[in-house]
Amino acid sequence: MGIALRREGEVFVLQLDDGENRFRDDSIAAWNAALDEVDAADGPKALVTVGTGKFYSNGLDLEWAMGNAGVDFGAYIAGVLAIYGRVLTLACPTVAAMNGHAFGAGGQVALAHDFRVMREDRGYFCMPEIDMKAPLHPGMTAILKARLPKQTLHEVVATGRRYGGADALAAGIVEHATPEDEVLARALAIAAPLAHKAHPVMSKLKADLYPEVLHALSLELEGAGPEGEAT
Repeated sequence: MGIALRREGEVFVLQLDDGENRFRDDSIAAWNAALDEVDAADGPKALVTVGTGKFYSNGLDLEWAMGNAGVDFGAYIAGVLAIYGRVLTLACPTVAAMNGHAFGAGGQVALAHDFRVMREDRGYFCMPEIDMKAPLHPGMTAILKARLPKQTLHEVVATGRRYGGADALAAGIVEHATPEDEVLARALAIAAPLAHKAHPVMSKLKADLYPEVLHALSLELEGAGPEGEAT
C-alpha cells in the first residue's frame, strides 16, 4: 500500500494509493509512521484519510499473508488492530474520506475515525465474513459494536450486505454521502474547524469512551493461521 502524508492547512491528509489499498507489513509500517508524524506535530491539527480510485481500502491481504512463509499471521493481525486503536484514540479529530470500496478491515479502520464521508454513487461498505465462512477477531467485532446502530450491526455482520453511500448514510454507518468529487473536500471541511481541539487530553477522553474496544483489540489471535480469520 503506497501511503503519503501531506498537510492542507491544519489538516493532515493521509493518502492511500496502491490499487486496492490492502493491509500488508509495508502498509502497516507506513500507517504507523504517518500516525507518528501526526502525533508529534504541535498546535492545531486534524487527520483525514482517503483512498485513490475505486478503493478506500479492501481490507487484509490474505493472499499475500497465506503465500508468504515469513509472515507471522498473529503478529500481522495484531499490527492491523493496533492501527485501529491508534486511530480510535488519536489526540486530534479524524475523518475517513471513503472515496470507494471499504471492505472488511478497510471498513473497520474507517469506523475507527471520528467521522465518515462516503461517495454516494459507487463503492460499498461491507463485512464479507459470513460469505467467507470466517469469524471476526474480537477486536474487529468490538469496533463494529462501538460504532454501528444495533440493527445495522446485526445486518452488517449476519448478512454481509453491501451498503452504497446512500444506504450507508441511512443505516448510520457514515455521517455524510456526497458525489465522488466532493468526498475529500467535505472531509476537509469537517476536520478543519475542529483542528483547534487537538490536545493530548483528547486521546485520554477517547480511550475512556472505548475501554472494552481497546481491550478486545489487544487480545491475541486464537489459532495459528489465516483460515478462520477476517478480511
